Amino acid sequence: MPELKKETYDVTIMGSGPAGLTAAIYAARANLEPVLFEGPQPGGQLTITTDVENYPGFPDGIMGPELMEHMRTQALRFGLEAHIAYIADVDTTTKPMTVTLDDGTKFQTRTLIVASGASARLLGLESESHLMGYGVSTCATCDGYFFRGKEIVIIGGGDSAMEEATFLTKFASKVTVIHRRAELRASKIMQDRAFANPKIEFIWNTEIVEVLGSREEGVNALRIHNTETGETSDYPCQGVFVAIGHIPNTKVFTGKLKTNDDGYIITEGGSTRTTVPGIFAVGDVQDFTYRQAITAAGSGCMGAIDAERYLESEHVIEEHRTENWGT
Repeated sequence: MPELKKETYDVTIMGSGPAGLTAAIYAARANLEPVLFEGPQPGGQLTITTDVENYPGFPDGIMGPELMEHMRTQALRFGLEAHIAYIADVDTTTKPMTVTLDDGTKFQTRTLIVASGASARLLGLESESHLMGYGVSTCATCDGYFFRGKEIVIIGGGDSAMEEATFLTKFASKVTVIHRRAELRASKIMQDRAFANPKIEFIWNTEIVEVLGSREEGVNALRIHNTETGETSDYPCQGVFVAIGHIPNTKVFTGKLKTNDDGYIITEGGSTRTTVPGIFAVGDVQDFTYRQAITAAGSGCMGAIDAERYLESEHVIEEHRTENWGT
C-alpha cells in the first residue's frame, strides 16, 4: 500500500510514459507538488523498446528504458511524488475528485492528468512477447530504420497495416503483408497504394503460429498456417511488425469521459481538456494519429500547463510567473 503524503492533491498524474513524466516535470517545477502513479507498466511502451534514435537530444540514440529512467529521475529531482500503483477508479461527481487505487487506497485530487497510454494489440504468442524489441515491433515509424535492406513482414489488413507497409518500403528490401483473411479491411486508397508498390507482397488466409529466432540473433522466420489448405510452413524474414490496432487504456473512464468509437479520449479545442472540468488527457490515450514519444512528451507539457491554469481559474493557487514553466 503506497504511503501518500497528502489526503488531497492539486495535481494527480495517471501513467509514467513520456506524456506522464513530462507533465510531472512541468508540474513539479511549477511547485504544484504532483503525485504520479506509474501504472501496470512503469515507463510505458518505451521500456520494451531497444534503440531510440528519433528522440531529440540524443545524437547517438538511447535505449528506451534508459530514456524513461532519465525522465523519471528529472521529475523526482523537482519533487515529484511517485508510486508503483495504478488508479482503479475516479469519482468525477465529487469536488475535489475521489481517486481509488488498485489496493483500495482513496484520496482526493483537484486535477487529474490522464497519461495512461494505449496498448498495441498483439497476437498473444509467447514468442512474440519474448522477441519484442529484438526483431518484433509495433511501430514502423519508431523502428523501421533498423531494418534497412532486410526482408520484413507486416501482420494486419487495416489502414494502419497498409500505411506501415508502405512506409517500411523506404528501408526494407521486401515487405510481405500477412493477413488472416482473403481481402483487406483497409480503405481503397490505402489498398491501391500498397498493391501498386513493387516492394510489397501479400500472403492471404494465413495465421501466425510462432515467431522464430532469438534475442541474440533476432528474428529469422515466422511459422505460418494457411487456413484454406491446412499447410504449416516457415516463412523466412528478418523483422516482424504487428499492425492490428491499439487499445487505449481508458476503461476506468467508461461512461465518465467522452471518447471516440475506439475508446480514445476526446479533448477540446486543441487543448488537453476533456469533457470533465479538471481532467486532462495527454499522450497516446488521446492521440490515435501520431503515437510518438516526442508528441506524447509535448502533450504532457500542455496538460501540466492546462492543469495549472485550471487551478488558477478555480482560485486554488495564485497565478504563477512565466519563468516557472521555462521554455
